Amino acid sequence: MDRVEQINGVDALVLGDEGPAYGAELSAGDLVGAALSHGVDLVVIPAHRLADDFYALRTGVAGDILQKLVNYHLRLAVIGDVSAHVAASTALRDLIRESNRGRDAWFLPDRASLAARLS
Repeated sequence: MDRVEQINGVDALVLGDEGPAYGAELSAGDLVGAALSHGVDLVVIPAHRLADDFYALRTGVAGDILQKLVNYHLRLAVIGDVSAHVAASTALRDLIRESNRGRDAWFLPDRASLAARLS
C-alpha cells in the first residue's frame, strides 16, 4: 500500500511493494500525479515496480519518468537490487552512477541508505 512518510524531514510518497509497474501499466504522468496529489517532495519506489522498459534505456521510459519528475521539482529514490539490469547495460550503469551523484534521482539498495542520504 502506498503511504506518505516523513524521512529525515522530507515528505515522501513511499510506494508499496504490490501494484502495477510504472513504465508499463502506469506512465510518468501517473507517478507525477500521485506525488502532487499527496504534496510530497520525494517518491520512493521499489525497483521491481519499474517496468523492464525503464531499465532498457533505448525505450525512453526512464528518460520520460526522470524528466517529468525534474520538471515538477520532485525527486525519485529507487530502492532495491538493480544489479541484473546494470549487468546487462553499460548505459544504465552510467545513468545510475551519475544520478547517484546528484540530488534528483537515486538508486539505492535499501531504505537505510535513503535515510542516510537524506540526513
